[in-house]
Amino acid sequence: MPSKKTVQIRVNGVLQQRDVEPRTTLVDFLRDELALTGTHVGCEHGVCGACSVLLNDEPVRSCCMFAVQADGMNITTVEGLAPERGCLSKIQDSFCEKHALQCGYCTPGMLIACHALVAHNPHPSEAQVREAISGNLCRCTGYQQIVDAVMHATSPQEHSHE
Repeated sequence: MPSKKTVQIRVNGVLQQRDVEPRTTLVDFLRDELALTGTHVGCEHGVCGACSVLLNDEPVRSCCMFAVQADGMNITTVEGLAPERGCLSKIQDSFCEKHALQCGYCTPGMLIACHALVAHNPHPSEAQVREAISGNLCRCTGYQQIVDAVMHATSPQEHSHE
């Protein structure tokens, strides 16, 4: 059995220290060690995007990296996107409003991709939204509702009601 390594990773704002096997993927660390099951395991090859998380505010595939590689870094999972427990972020709310999810399997990865886009570009075009989600596979929605949700969440009219 490989010797375990101690990692310290700030996950959703909380410093988490655990002893992990070096072969433990980040997605398995999040799901199995921290019980953050919103990050989904899909293809396990980095193709589908279901396992996407923010690593130091940039989207990454958590199935393609080891937990030890994230030592000392900041991770945000889909659970960490909400401003507080029991509330939805504007994009999460818009996903509901615009019916941007069906089976929900791709939804956490889509939300991560959309959140990262809006963090860098608060008012993206439809083409920019499509580009941002192009690495995430969805078998249900046809993507249009996801684009509509981001456009709704970032529209100037939506912000004027706050």
